[in-house]
Amino acid sequence: MIRWIVTDLDGTLVGRDLAMVPASRDALRRFRAAGGEVVIATGRMELSARPFYEELGLDGAAILYNGARTVDLGTGAVLRSRHLPPGAWRTLLAMFGDLPEGVYPVAFCGGEALAVHDVPELRDYARRDGIVLRDPGDWSDLPPGEITKCMLIGDPLPELAIPGTVTVRSEATYLEVLPEGATKGTALRALAASHGVPLEQIAAVGDNPNDIDMIATAGLGVAVGDGHPDVRAAADVVVGACADGAVADVVELALSS
Repeated sequence: MIRWIVTDLDGTLVGRDLAMVPASRDALRRFRAAGGEVVIATGRMELSARPFYEELGLDGAAILYNGARTVDLGTGAVLRSRHLPPGAWRTLLAMFGDLPEGVYPVAFCGGEALAVHDVPELRDYARRDGIVLRDPGDWSDLPPGEITKCMLIGDPLPELAIPGTVTVRSEATYLEVLPEGATKGTALRALAASHGVPLEQIAAVGDNPNDIDMIATAGLGVAVGDGHPDVRAAADVVVGACADGAVADVVELALSS
């Protein structure tokens, strides 16, 4: 029996038009009406994820920042939070001036998204996520122990290996630097344990490499049909493309289990 469906947003539940695929949205509503629970697991921050949470009428936790923070978006209560080690943040700061041309950093601190560059790549990212990027003035003024994550946006993205962190590709031009152990999979394990829900009773679906450990954690790991090849290879089941209602396919699997 599948009690929870955990779904990524972009490329999974949300299409290229930045709206939820209607068939998938309606299927999740049917799953909830049948007694199931839905959890959003995304790289997005609170402000960016909340409209989808509200459209689905959800009343529980959302896994945000690719697992670095779990928040009840109804009450605003932070249920689980991780931050970059101060030394890792200082290492990143030292690298910012040497990034390849066309690659720009965004930092997340205190529920805000921060960037010092005003370039098309970052404007497009902010538009896509429905957020405002605030200029912090001087990166070094940020509290080093309170950085939730850092993103590098652009091309070509560098290879990073910074102690105390983990890196994931959430899109072809997005490299996310997260606190070590802060992944969607670890956040899902913690959330399920706190609710007494066995992992075997959870289905998780995603499309990009940052979803791999989440779908490996769930009892039923599902890949979107037009998702990254590594995700499809790691999944128990591959369903249809995002635009064709990939999450609706997961609901059908869950309701027939």
